Amino acid sequence: MRVGPSQDEIRRQNLGALLRYVHVHGATTRAELTTTLGLNRSTIGALTADLAGAGLVSEGAPKETGRAGRPSLVVRPESERVYAYAYSVEVDRLRAARIGLGGAVLDRREVDRPRNLVAGEAAPLLAGAVKEMHQSVAADAVCVGAGVAVCGMVRRDDGLVRLSPTTGWVDEPIGAALAAELGIDVPITVGNVADVAAFAEHARGVAAGCDNVIYLYGDVGVGAGIIAGGRRLTGHGGYSGEVGHMVVVRDGQPCECGSRGCWETEIGEHGLLRAAGRSDARGPDAVLAVFEAADRGDARAQTAVRQAGDWLGFGVANLVNIFNPEMVIFGGAMRDLYLAAAAQVRSRLNSIGLPACLEHVRLRTPKLGDDAALIGAAELAFERLLADPLDAA
Repeated sequence: MRVGPSQDEIRRQNLGALLRYVHVHGATTRAELTTTLGLNRSTIGALTADLAGAGLVSEGAPKETGRAGRPSLVVRPESERVYAYAYSVEVDRLRAARIGLGGAVLDRREVDRPRNLVAGEAAPLLAGAVKEMHQSVAADAVCVGAGVAVCGMVRRDDGLVRLSPTTGWVDEPIGAALAAELGIDVPITVGNVADVAAFAEHARGVAAGCDNVIYLYGDVGVGAGIIAGGRRLTGHGGYSGEVGHMVVVRDGQPCECGSRGCWETEIGEHGLLRAAGRSDARGPDAVLAVFEAADRGDARAQTAVRQAGDWLGFGVANLVNIFNPEMVIFGGAMRDLYLAAAAQVRSRLNSIGLPACLEHVRLRTPKLGDDAALIGAAELAFERLLADPLDAA
């Protein structure tokens, strides 16, 4: 005989649903929560009281109502009091931020990252940034966890970075190294940068309301975060989304993964700089210089941008045919390439994309910009709290 959920389980689910809604949507009236969550007013009142008692939300009168009668109380996330630390390990920089419940970026730090820096050397730099930020944190504030975004293949079970060709990492335990440096007793979750950025844009960015999304992130390498049916598609071990390693040119340029002709060898940093005759240069500034030269009329730079844009459209068309997304978002260096070569991208997409798959797809740039990775990393950290607010608080 099947036994349904207990009253306590139902209450915890409702607490999580209410806190998640306020976390994503910000200050919300009790009336809106009643309508959205499908619960009665007394239940909403009891739930908000529980969350307020735990220090997760506060309640107060709206600043302006414009209506007669008693206004509905507004429930707000306690962003200053409840927070997570977020880290982004990128090819040329390390970033850290303190992000409050509700997605507010409260503080941030950034340092340059030498490209040969291993996890054991990166962890002290990230921990140092956190210790700086922690000096301004109120004594009664609560850190609920930390999230790390990394350019590379991350094992879901324990956060081990199995392979990150663009940073040179192989089987690097960045989460464990960071925990040892920080010395704080909070869970640290590690994820792929494209995956967590997709998570953030889907929750509170340009893809809010879209259940099928591809977020392309690029620098030296290229990866994708995939939302399918409203859920992150991470694969069996957590390694899905390595679209930059689709082989598009048989016996093409060597790739840092060990193969040849991967998509990222044509649209990533090395491919663009090679085509522009600037193979000796590297880094985001060198890539932007190619786009600026193309704008000024440099013929070789223009050819390089058009060629990379054509390859970008080629790969996107294949992804659109496979996943049938509502939206494709171009982040990182892919944003700059898309904006510089939108005509080539759309032309190639329209020429080989299946008409049925193209009917509703939209091409967009991130609403959250470079913060998508940090906010997404924080979202990983908040998941435990949102799943069971009173247990994790």
